[in-house]
Amino acid sequence: MLVRQIMNRDVVIAKPEATLKEASEVMAKFHIGSLVISDGEKIFGILTSSDILKAIASGKDVGKTLIDNVMTKNVITIEPDKDIEAAVDLMVQNKIKKLPVVDQGRLVGVITASDIFTIEPKLLANLASLLSTNMANYTGG
Repeated sequence: MLVRQIMNRDVVIAKPEATLKEASEVMAKFHIGSLVISDGEKIFGILTSSDILKAIASGKDVGKTLIDNVMTKNVITIEPDKDIEAAVDLMVQNKIKKLPVVDQGRLVGVITASDIFTIEPKLLANLASLLSTNMANYTGG
């Protein structure tokens, strides 16, 4: 199965000059855990709910702090014609759960660990190693 077959084509994006408060409002509205920071084609970064929590924990003002100051700028991406297994490998190797999909330098979708869980149960064991890094004493199974 290919990434293009299960990726979400309706990517919710944000501009780097938006505040963390604005970003969190958008994430809450759409029930998502990340935003691709983009102009619609070129990716500048990715912002996750964990990034926002870390910013709050470090004392940043969410109403004044810009996404650009918190987002991950070196975004790992995948091409739509890659196998799902390649997406899983990238996620596990880089300890990430969200992967923007780029075709010839242009943002065309996003694929998440949750997307893969619903489509490819046989890959569950591989992704479990990624998720278990966040769960104390979890050994899988």
